[in-house]
Amino acid sequence: MALNIRIEKTKAPKPKPDPKTLGFGRLFSDHMFLMNYSSKEGWHDARIVPYGPLALDPSSMVFHYAQEVFEGMKTYKAKDGKILLFRPDKNISRMNRSLDRLCMPAVPEDDFMQALLELIKVEKDWIPEGDETSLYIRPFMIATDPFIGVKPSDTYLFAIILSPVGAYYPEGINPVKIYIETEYVRAVRGGLGFTKAGANYAASIKSQVKAHDLGYTQVLWLDGVERKYIDEVGTMNVFFKIDGKVITPFLEGSVLPGVTRDSVINVLRDKGYTVEERRVSVDELCEAHKNGKLEEAFGTGTAAVISPVGEINYEGSKMVINDFKIGPTAQMLYNEITGIQTGKIPDRFNWTVEVK
Repeated sequence: MALNIRIEKTKAPKPKPDPKTLGFGRLFSDHMFLMNYSSKEGWHDARIVPYGPLALDPSSMVFHYAQEVFEGMKTYKAKDGKILLFRPDKNISRMNRSLDRLCMPAVPEDDFMQALLELIKVEKDWIPEGDETSLYIRPFMIATDPFIGVKPSDTYLFAIILSPVGAYYPEGINPVKIYIETEYVRAVRGGLGFTKAGANYAASIKSQVKAHDLGYTQVLWLDGVERKYIDEVGTMNVFFKIDGKVITPFLEGSVLPGVTRDSVINVLRDKGYTVEERRVSVDELCEAHKNGKLEEAFGTGTAAVISPVGEINYEGSKMVINDFKIGPTAQMLYNEITGIQTGKIPDRFNWTVEVK
């Protein structure tokens, strides 16, 4: 049965921003989707309402025990006017896996998709048009029980907000510099590393600040046990092209199963590249760089799509990659993925969903 979504339109629409001056995550559209859950009623009161503050009790469990999960995806306006989502089914299923890990109720996939499509239709005029622009979609769920005590909440709020965005990194598609963290760890197998939970990212902020102060855009995390194998960048999965092969850390519970990561692996294999999903040690990376076999490095994620890495700092030693230029593999992947997302090239993988 389809959701009965109540729609309340804003009486004070905000002016649309200039697509040329968009940053990331600072502006939000006129409306948001909300839906409540209780252990007695299940999911109920689905509604699209004017964007605004949420009223929460100070003792709401999200503030004290971090029962919170979110997702990130994008919608694009194609040249022919079609509105396209990119693999939303993958984000929906991933969010439900994250929710299960934090003992939170799943959102029925059909209901999630309906809410997503209805909100985008209401806010379609907020989708920016221009290179490297899109409408970022942030679904999230929080525990709302007014209770102090460690247990799963009995009530939750599911929400979707929208934000017109430009490039995630100031560098855009130009290479970024990343810093390998050796003091702190972010995640371990059996923990929250494979989820998009707020706690997962809070653990990374200390190192992110340190890296930024040293002039680096992002942190590259090592495994939390042996501290010698590469996990992922703070906001991206990571790939290395070594001696002609493309290598990425495999998914073993401490790495987020990125939708863009999966898309990149599919595109690479479709084009005949050898792709290896396995453990990658820092020592292997340093040795490959020393021998001139580290040809490219790049991150992948919804926000940045493809982000070439031009320099990696490990314990003060700086590895410059491909003369700090965009490599041909990273450029090809950026063109392919964004081309499919925006309808510029045929979607031979059937990844896009049109919002009608």
